[in-house]
Amino acid sequence: MNTRRNFLGTAAGSFAGLALGDLLARDGVMANRLHHAPKAKRVVQLFMAGAASHIDLFDHKPLLERLHGKPWDPGEQVELFQSTPGACLASPWKFHPYGESKKMLSEIVAPLGEVVDDIAFVHNVIGKTGVHSQGTLLQTTGFSFTGFPSAGSWVSYALGSETDNLPSFVVLPDHRGLASNGAKNWSPAFLPAEYQGTLIRMGSNDPISNLFPPKSGFITAESDRDGLDALHQLNQQYASQRPGDDRLMARVRSYELAAKMQLSASDALDLTDEPQYIHDLYGLAPEGPGVDDTNINEKAETEFFGRKCLTARRLLERGVRFVQVWSGNDNGFPRRNWDSHENIKRDHGPLALGMARGTAALIKDLRQRDMLKDTLILWTTEFGRMPCSQGSEGRDHNPFVFTNWLCGGGIKGGTYGESDPWGFRPLDRNASTQVYDIHATLLHQLGIDHTKLTVKNNGIERRLTDVHGHVIAEMT
Repeated sequence: MNTRRNFLGTAAGSFAGLALGDLLARDGVMANRLHHAPKAKRVVQLFMAGAASHIDLFDHKPLLERLHGKPWDPGEQVELFQSTPGACLASPWKFHPYGESKKMLSEIVAPLGEVVDDIAFVHNVIGKTGVHSQGTLLQTTGFSFTGFPSAGSWVSYALGSETDNLPSFVVLPDHRGLASNGAKNWSPAFLPAEYQGTLIRMGSNDPISNLFPPKSGFITAESDRDGLDALHQLNQQYASQRPGDDRLMARVRSYELAAKMQLSASDALDLTDEPQYIHDLYGLAPEGPGVDDTNINEKAETEFFGRKCLTARRLLERGVRFVQVWSGNDNGFPRRNWDSHENIKRDHGPLALGMARGTAALIKDLRQRDMLKDTLILWTTEFGRMPCSQGSEGRDHNPFVFTNWLCGGGIKGGTYGESDPWGFRPLDRNASTQVYDIHATLLHQLGIDHTKLTVKNNGIERRLTDVHGHVIAEMT
C-alpha cells in the first residue's frame, strides 16, 4: 500500500503542472453545459444484450393467451429476421398486477413488483433494424453504425465526474464476454479519449487490466520516479510544439487517473465491507455463484447481475457519473444471452429473474440512501421479440415495437405509450417513441438540452440524438 501511495504522489506531482491549466479550463466549460436545473446527476444504463422479449416481461398481451397455437394474422405481410411467422405464442409465464398502479408484470420479473410504481414503462419504442450489432449501437450511441460516441461518453463530456479518483464512465460487462460491437458501445469516437468507458470485469482476478505494474524485481519506487520524470519532460516538449492538441492531455489525465485508481478502485470494488442485509438484498450467496457454463441457471444469473448492480451503486456514490451494466454476451452458440430463437423459456427465465432481483435491489438500495431521486436508471435492449413462434418455443426479432423503461432521477412512474394487442407494432403508429426520445429525456433530466449538446465533426454539428428527438414531457 505504501508503494502505491508513493506512486500516486509521484505521478500526481509529475503530471500536475502540465494538467492544471487544462483542468481549470475544463471545469469552466462543464459549468456552461447545463442548460436548465437538473433533476438527476448520474445514470445507470441496464442493457439486455440479445433482445429481451417485451411480451414475456413487461407488456401483457391477453390476446396471445386466447389465440395461443392458432395462426397469427396481424393483417399485413410480415418479414422476419430468420424465420417465417409461426402460430400465436403466448408467454409461458403468468402475469400478475403489482403496486398501486396494478401494473401487469410477468412472474419472471416479479421482484420488480415491489418498485413498479417508480418505473416509467415505454411500450411503443420502435427501432430501425433487426440486426443485433446495429440495434445495439442505436441504443448505446444513437446511431446504427459505428463512429459515434456512446451516451455515457456524451454525459461524461457534458458533466465530467464528481470525483478525481474514478472514471466518469464505467462499464460492467457480462461475465461471459462482451455484447455485439464490443468496446464500440462505450467508445468516445470523436469526443476526447478520456470520455471512453472504463471496462471493469467483476469476478475476474484482474478486474481492471494493467492497473497495477507487473511483479518484477526490476521495478522499484526509484525507477518509477525516474520514468515519470522523463515522461513529464517529454510531455512538456510535445505540448509546447503542438498547442491545441488535446490528445496529449487526454493521455496525461488517463495516467493521473490510473495512479489514483490504484487506491480508490480497489475500495469501490470490494463488496466484503457491505453488511449482510445488503448481500441478502442483492441475492449474493456467501459461496459465490456456482457457475455451470453449460447452461444458464437462475442462481448464477442472480449472483452475477446482483454483484454488478451493487458495484454500480458503490461507484455512483463515489462520484462516477455513468455506469453501463450488461446482461448477455455475443459468444455464439449455445446462447448465453437474450436472443431466444430456439427456446424463450429456457433462456429468458433465469436471465430475467436474475436481472429483476438485482435491479429491484438497486432501486431499493438507492432509495434508502436518498440517491434514487437524482439517479436515473435506464433499462433497454436492442429490440423486442415477435408475438408468433419461431419453431415451437422460440421468438424471432421484433424491431417494430419493444419496451424501454426509466426510473428515478425525477421520472414519474406509469405507462407512456402502448403497443398493439399483439405486441407487434405501436398501438398508434403515428405516435411511436424512438431511441432519440429516450436519450433526449435522459439528457433533459440531467439538465441538458439535447439540441445544444453538440460537437462539430467532419463539418457537421453532431449530437447524441442526431437531428431527431423529443423529451417525453409527461414523465419528467
